[in-house]
Amino acid sequence: TSSKRTLRTLFRPAALPPPFISEMSPSQKKLLAYHKGKEQQKMINQLLIDRALEVYYINMDETDERDAAPPITELPSTVRKYVILSFQADYLFLKSCVQSNPMVPIQQQWLRSMLTMVPQSLMEGRDRELLTENLLKEIVRDYEKTMQRCVLRRTLIKPDIKELDNLEEEAPLPSLPLGLDFSSTWHDSYVKAKKRIISTLHILHPTMKTLLDFGYTAFFNFLVVDFSSSRLKGPIDCKSLQTEASLSCSKAEDKITSTWYQRVIGLFTQSEALDGVKLDQLESFYNCVAVLMSNQLKELLQRTTEVFVKLFDPEDRSRLPIFKMDLTFDENRMEFYPSLQDLEEAILFVVDCIGQTLQNFQTIHAWLTGGTATLDAELPAHTVQWAKSTLEKSIRDNLEGPQEHFKGYVESYGWLVDGTAEERINRFITEQPSFDEYT
Repeated sequence: TSSKRTLRTLFRPAALPPPFISEMSPSQKKLLAYHKGKEQQKMINQLLIDRALEVYYINMDETDERDAAPPITELPSTVRKYVILSFQADYLFLKSCVQSNPMVPIQQQWLRSMLTMVPQSLMEGRDRELLTENLLKEIVRDYEKTMQRCVLRRTLIKPDIKELDNLEEEAPLPSLPLGLDFSSTWHDSYVKAKKRIISTLHILHPTMKTLLDFGYTAFFNFLVVDFSSSRLKGPIDCKSLQTEASLSCSKAEDKITSTWYQRVIGLFTQSEALDGVKLDQLESFYNCVAVLMSNQLKELLQRTTEVFVKLFDPEDRSRLPIFKMDLTFDENRMEFYPSLQDLEEAILFVVDCIGQTLQNFQTIHAWLTGGTATLDAELPAHTVQWAKSTLEKSIRDNLEGPQEHFKGYVESYGWLVDGTAEERINRFITEQPSFDEYT
């Protein structure tokens, strides 16, 4: 019938190439032949697509209902390939048309309403205008992107073809959260949570603030062991180092006991220290006090350890302690006294001495009730390991000079004291040399 598409109506009329006569080089002829082949292939592909669409549409026109047309999956593979290519090109073209249409802009009153939800404290500052501008730009950008995706999905229906699934690169549209109640504001729950925190979180109690002040006043510029000025005192031997470290730790513990600890005990002997604390909360309250005091003592010991380790930094030798060591000769052997191993053990002894200090303070609850529980003021294992490994490496680096000095003595004079010289002399005498050899 006249209403049906035919090959004559769908096929493009054949267009013969214009006559062209000219002398061309072999390279030009080769290039022209390649270009002509590409054009012919393009024309053939278009004819195949038109022919595939004609076959597909003729089958649909011969039926009364569109659903009765043969599905694309039942078409021959060659025809199906070109039908899909045609659908893909049409879909991409329509998609670009929809996306290029202008979107309804966001209303300014919406933006103003959003800004009113930002707390005033966050709106004050030097960069307030820049932050506000960036916030509004982000909101407008997200709004336009979401509107564009919604319009595209409502306006254009993608063909139900498996090969076209990879054309949708956008993530699925966000869905409304389920099971959440937005009917009430968060302020009421925030106030309830704040009151609960104030009543159960003991670190907010005024007594804890006073306890923090005591610790800061007593420890902020105090060290259990301080060898920062030992270099100015001149060389020191290993035993003197160990003795001085032990005495310094003992004096520091006595000082902390008579000052900080006595002030803390005096604080908790007053009835005002437990204001607002319920009877069933006393145990947790004193546990909080013990943890706070333990943290203060641990921080003091850790800071002292770090300062001592920093004295042996090979890159900064301005405060490096000077140790007295003798080069001795005993039993035909030269060596250092004390040995390098003894020197390393003496330095590491200071770290152990620091870690053993302040370990016998009773908890406030035990002191009040006559118990024996003590505060946990032990240095963390990783801190002790770091200090010792760092010191061992620093000691090896700083002792490279003395070791080279010792090797030089051994290489230059060792044969005089290890029996080699005496053996050579005796052998020379027994050989009964002549006068000239003696000379």
